[in-house]
Amino acid sequence: MTASAVKPDAAGALSLDTIRASFPALERVHGGNRVAYFDGPGGTQVPTTVVDAMSDYLLHHNSNSHWSYPTSIETDVIIDAARVAAADFLNAAPNEVVFGANMTTLTFSLSRAIARTMSEGDEIVVTELDHHANVAPWTRLAAERGVIIRTARMDLTTGALDWASLESQFGARTKLLAIGGSSNALGTISDIARATALAHSHGARVFVDAVAYAPHVLVDVRAIDCDLLACSAYKFHGPHAGILYGKHELLSELDVAKLAPAPTQAPDRWETGTLNFEALAGTTAAIDFLASMAGPSSSRDPRRARLVGAYDAMHSRVAPLFSDLWQGLSAIRGVSLYGPRPSAGPRAPTVAFTLAGIDSREVASRLADDFGVFAPNGHFYAATIAERYGIGGSGWVRAGCACYTTAEEVDRLVSGVRAISRAS
Repeated sequence: MTASAVKPDAAGALSLDTIRASFPALERVHGGNRVAYFDGPGGTQVPTTVVDAMSDYLLHHNSNSHWSYPTSIETDVIIDAARVAAADFLNAAPNEVVFGANMTTLTFSLSRAIARTMSEGDEIVVTELDHHANVAPWTRLAAERGVIIRTARMDLTTGALDWASLESQFGARTKLLAIGGSSNALGTISDIARATALAHSHGARVFVDAVAYAPHVLVDVRAIDCDLLACSAYKFHGPHAGILYGKHELLSELDVAKLAPAPTQAPDRWETGTLNFEALAGTTAAIDFLASMAGPSSSRDPRRARLVGAYDAMHSRVAPLFSDLWQGLSAIRGVSLYGPRPSAGPRAPTVAFTLAGIDSREVASRLADDFGVFAPNGHFYAATIAERYGIGGSGWVRAGCACYTTAEEVDRLVSGVRAISRAS
């Protein structure tokens, strides 16, 4: 995007029109309607700059790494640039950033390393609010090493973490708290800095699943003080790639599985096999795209400062849209909404809902075919939340607002659900 093409809004941030022009997917038409993508919680659309960066790498720089000829050296530069970009995104140091296939794969690898520090009877605390990518890697250790898994409850009324339950899970043998920053199903945002302080007061380490959190709240691992944190670039307009943060001393000391000739220093020792170099180029471009939303007036600011401004602008634009979405859906006969109300405090702009008497798969299909609204249905690997609410069958319909969501699209989603309700 050239400077002359940038169109800032009144506050200096990029206008919605300019943001939307970056996403070719928004030109798609389905059933005579311009597609409205509400599937961001499962993976956002990708701007042209990200695709261009990946294509440029594959077409002009493709090589393996750490060899002594130009394309290999250029690949090393791309790896280093991605670490710096991810470090800026997380407020970390580049040597605290690990790349992998996805958050789930990284977490399973991490759990194997942490298991080697634990003994039978040691305890890990998880929560009912979590995606099972932050549950299954830890519960496997119960069978493999005799580790005890303790689960903090959620409050069904508010859709939030039950803090009294969380506090009661810690004991003398608690070694780890595995907690999500935001529920991928309900949009609940938990106070992970508070949870980290609680865990540290009991001598336990903290791993944060920030996959559903990072697209909506700019991560600051220094402020949170977590020991480990993971997120996924495809949730914030990037390619399918996982990012793991770890305090450098911890990444250096944990006994991670690696090939003997592979690097011994952190973070490289965690990156088994050949990385997806084009995805790293795309991850850098995705973070730069996020930073660009702060607007051209901030272009000389450090990347972290631009990210802060961009997230502030994105929240200011998206929060009212999500409030309208919630209010519109809540007024429809037969609709049940799950998760904290927008007025309850910080939350991601994600809503899960059901429509009485109509299977959620049918609702999702009719929204797509009749209204051009792409909103998925399912349990979204939030199996414990679904169980607690008694959500069976094909699960909820889930809708999330993203940086490219418009008021017209919100109105169309609400109108579509209303029409389906009236026709039932």
